[in-house]
Amino acid sequence: MKFECSAQDLYYGLQNATRALSSRPAMQILEGVMIVTDEDGLYLTCSDGSLSIKSFVKADIIQAGQVILPGRLLTEIVRKLPEGTVNFSMNEKMAVTIRCGQSRSTITGVSTNEFPQMKDLTHSFALHFPQKKLRDMISKVTFAIAIQESRQALTGCLMEVTPTELHLVGLDGFRLAMQRYNDNFVLPDDKNEIKAIIPGRVMNELVHIMDGEGEVITFHMDNTHLMAVVGNTTLVTSLLAGEYINYRQILPTAWLSRVTVKRKELQDAIDRASLMAKEGKNNLIRMKCTQGSVTITSNSEMGDVQEDLEAHLEGEDIEIAFNSRYINDVIKNVDEDCCTLCMNTAVSPCVISPMDGDSYLYLVLPVRVYN
Repeated sequence: MKFECSAQDLYYGLQNATRALSSRPAMQILEGVMIVTDEDGLYLTCSDGSLSIKSFVKADIIQAGQVILPGRLLTEIVRKLPEGTVNFSMNEKMAVTIRCGQSRSTITGVSTNEFPQMKDLTHSFALHFPQKKLRDMISKVTFAIAIQESRQALTGCLMEVTPTELHLVGLDGFRLAMQRYNDNFVLPDDKNEIKAIIPGRVMNELVHIMDGEGEVITFHMDNTHLMAVVGNTTLVTSLLAGEYINYRQILPTAWLSRVTVKRKELQDAIDRASLMAKEGKNNLIRMKCTQGSVTITSNSEMGDVQEDLEAHLEGEDIEIAFNSRYINDVIKNVDEDCCTLCMNTAVSPCVISPMDGDSYLYLVLPVRVYN
């Protein structure tokens, strides 16, 4: 095997491909990146067994071949190379020599025979999403995905697609995040809705892989796997099995108190109150909503904080308490100038939604407190 390519292009391809590497691989071969030459360049593939990422890099192929090299080590070597053309050559013992300018490195590779094959779903139906919009939606729901949960489905993001809407939902038992996007989607003739539970880690990797240069990202799916194609990078992942919680049953259909407040002022007040709340035993902040104002308080053995904000209240006065981390995570993911909170009682969920429209919805469970 022998080829030449841009060091910068190679590093970019390695960055994307090695996102599939696990910190604790099940097999030693899964620590590597598989390099396979093609007519116009080379494919870099990494896998952890359930997630695989393949990147294409343009290159001048002098002699075809394939090899597996240590993924993270190769990425660091290429990252530190000077700008310019990098030359790869491999001998019969699978020793790969890397030259760039005055730099030379040698790495011993292994055979590709036992590397897991990447599933090809290009034959299945395709869904196209605007890359910038999807990246923004994902970044606003992943914070609510459970990290460790006995119910495995909650460690993933629910994706629902109808002919007119895309929903992304994250839920961890304490808060819920939903993003909605209206467009026209072409589904298979026998489907009115597509549902898939995508692992949370995969959603985070998709955000990094979407570079914004292409207009769309394309999804291919079957019952067990998802393929995402972004420019020169292809990601294939296993979907999570099981039923996702029927989140629509959790959402209140009416409210007794509706508070509208400036989002930046609310976020800053919660940030300041959180400093004292973290010194307490339960990281708690209280929110008292009355006509014309919202008062946020927190206390601990170290002292207390009170923040007073102007607000518009529709309905009844209410006092409610939250874990400061959970309410803060939600508020900082709202882009609008004003934030609307809908509540019923001090122990029922608080719903944060736009003043107009339904592009997003957040839900936070309050903390029961005893005076």
